Amino acid sequence: MTTILPPIPKFVFMVFEPVSLIAGSLAALLDPPSFTAQQIPPSPLSTSPPVSKPPIPLPPTSHLVTLQLSNAYLLLCLIGLFVLYSTTESKVVRRYLIALALGDVGHLAVTYSVLGRERYLDWRGWNAMAWGNVGVTTFLFLTRLAYLLGLLGPDQKA
Repeated sequence: MTTILPPIPKFVFMVFEPVSLIAGSLAALLDPPSFTAQQIPPSPLSTSPPVSKPPIPLPPTSHLVTLQLSNAYLLLCLIGLFVLYSTTESKVVRRYLIALALGDVGHLAVTYSVLGRERYLDWRGWNAMAWGNVGVTTFLFLTRLAYLLGLLGPDQKA
């Protein structure tokens, strides 16, 4: 396995992230109604129980967008594996991780804008989807930032 990443970023970006992306892709592909329904966790201010059953069938637009997201997750997984397993150029790895970090910021901003402050910050009330959308994305962003700042060790010799 050719890579310049130090051990922690190597595991996070070459094992954890691809597995997470495949899991997200399969979740969206295999059960689009549940995947779509779980995008927004219950409100911390709500006294009503969360919606337990998604609308079946999904509206065609929601179904299409969910399947396209599944494909995008798989594409991100493959691009990451191809880039990180095939290059030993620090400039390529760093620029790839900068692009992903910018994507993380956009993902978190969009999620915040839709969930609202209360749901976004109520980590105790998050469902699995919110943990993926906010928790895992924040973890990946912070790991990318730490690597880019040199906090996780120097690049390895290929």
